[in-house]
Amino acid sequence: MAGRVEGKVAFITGAARGQGRSHALRLAQEGADIIAIDACEKQPNTPYDGATEEDLQETVRQVEALDRRIVATKADVRDFAQLKGAVDDGVAELGRLDIVSANAGISGMPHLSEEIEDSEWVDMPEVNLNGVWRTCKAAIPHLKANGKKGGSIILTSSDAGLFAYQNISHYVAAKHGVVGLMRTLALELGPHFIRVNSIHPTTVDTPMVQNDDIYRLFRPDLDSPTKQDFADAATQMNSLPIPWVEAVDISNALLFLASDESRYITGVPLPVDAGAAVK
Repeated sequence: MAGRVEGKVAFITGAARGQGRSHALRLAQEGADIIAIDACEKQPNTPYDGATEEDLQETVRQVEALDRRIVATKADVRDFAQLKGAVDDGVAELGRLDIVSANAGISGMPHLSEEIEDSEWVDMPEVNLNGVWRTCKAAIPHLKANGKKGGSIILTSSDAGLFAYQNISHYVAAKHGVVGLMRTLALELGPHFIRVNSIHPTTVDTPMVQNDDIYRLFRPDLDSPTKQDFADAATQMNSLPIPWVEAVDISNALLFLASDESRYITGVPLPVDAGAAVK
């Protein structure tokens, strides 16, 4: 039985670990070949270690274990030349491009807006918004080359792209910007049969959120909050009584938006958030 994205090729940013690796594996399970990139280094003004080249190679190993092809490159979404080179090389080897997952993103240090340093403010959209735009810019010519077969672009935003959170205004602003970009691209690319949607996770169990700074953001009342303290607070965000979702939950939604099952869905912000947006 053919997979849901059999014969398609997906370009995924931030693929070395977390949601990006999960997306690569889920799409590969359903028949896609993968073009994967990751910066493989710590990003500035982030409270956690970055992915490594070994992490990216582990993604390669796991995709190849599913008997799918993968072209993986160390590249940073802050550098358009690197992005374009990675996409062009991947398409040259794998033959086409059908799916784009603009997934790479960072979180930052929690501060009141007036206390955020200029460098922290600038770094956040440079990855979380500008990097998403660069990803699309590099990929769109290859999607247009598909003619009426078109393609699907999925931008990773956040629940913070739909409503506000205190103390992370730089993150909220960047993720709101992703929604505006998504809606504009949906209009521009619709005539080319290219669909563009965004995904809006609640807290996801990845290194981006499982770190001491995020624990303190959610539990400022404690000097040294633990993962369990964070879980108790995070549960209060969601309508369903859970603290966070797993990366595969986001990947399953991305698979739907990448597949022909959603062939007439475009311009849609899709929450995968345990009901946080309605609470």
